[in-house]
Amino acid sequence: MTKTTFTSESVCAGHPDKICDQISDAILDQVLKQDPKGRVAVECLAGEERLIIAGEIGSHAKVDFDKVAREQIRRLGYTDSRFRFSDKSPINIFIHQQSPEIAIGVKKKGAGDQGMMFGYACNQTPQFMPMPIMIAHALVRRLDQVREEKILPYLRPDGKSQVTVEYKNGTPVGIIQVVIAAPHKESIDLKQVKVDIFEDVVKPVLDSFGFKINIRDLIVNGTGVWHNGGPASDCGLTGRKIVVDTYGGYARVGGGCFSGKEPSKVDRGGAYAARFLAKNIVAQKLADRVEVRLAYFIGAKKPTMQEVETFGTAKKSAKVIKDFMSKILDTSVEGIINGLDLQRPIYLPSATYGHFGRDEFPWERLVK
Repeated sequence: MTKTTFTSESVCAGHPDKICDQISDAILDQVLKQDPKGRVAVECLAGEERLIIAGEIGSHAKVDFDKVAREQIRRLGYTDSRFRFSDKSPINIFIHQQSPEIAIGVKKKGAGDQGMMFGYACNQTPQFMPMPIMIAHALVRRLDQVREEKILPYLRPDGKSQVTVEYKNGTPVGIIQVVIAAPHKESIDLKQVKVDIFEDVVKPVLDSFGFKINIRDLIVNGTGVWHNGGPASDCGLTGRKIVVDTYGGYARVGGGCFSGKEPSKVDRGGAYAARFLAKNIVAQKLADRVEVRLAYFIGAKKPTMQEVETFGTAKKSAKVIKDFMSKILDTSVEGIINGLDLQRPIYLPSATYGHFGRDEFPWERLVK
């Protein structure tokens, strides 16, 4: 019997990088509401008392970038000037028209950039995702919930989770350790924070996955103190959490991030297509574990690479699996956008708690 462990992490909605991802995707959604064919590549940088928004947009849509950003910052709980980053902080905007040289390929229904994308699925969870990243996401989602609903009112925005899962012969069987980072009011002792997080966050989340741990296997705020989180303490940047956004390090990820990009940017659209294909292959029990690989060059209408790896778990022939893939989705850029109905304002929710393993998104749909 082979025993191994695997660790994945996730971050709260108020993490500095996720602030930037959500603002970028909120801007994208505002463009797509007015112009489904709008072209968007927008990124943010958040630091002490400063937000910078930069990028390119090719659209007739009219968006108040400052207003959109402040709405997101406020929603995420950054309304106290003592955080040294809030909805009152200065915002600098540097957004211009999309390059006409890029637009040439996109207007011909080609890819808006080059790159390689990977989609992954396995049978470890009902969502066909690796167990560690699903637990990590659930922990930060619950951590945000207990703060927002004032179950633990002393918590502040920002936070992270990390979970180490034990495997036997490739099957998850237990939890070795959970790590939570959560800024909190100075008046609350860390010992109390640890007990509360164990009872109100860790235990209910692990119970939902069928696991338990002892409180001694929980680490909260590893240095012993964390009161001030947010961009003033740790600079945020759009697209820096691509491993959190995908498979928690359990599978390969492509060369680009998702947030702030519309689906002609194949970093996003192609990655969603690859996940859709991989998930459906596993769901149809054609294999237990699958990686789908795609690649495009800028202006390409079809992928220059389309491969599938089943890691020796295939239940059917390679031809059957490839025929199934071609039947359920056309992986041309136009085919992905139309087949998954991606030119809609659906992206802001994807900027937190992972882009995969959540049924509300069209790339997670199972075919009959």
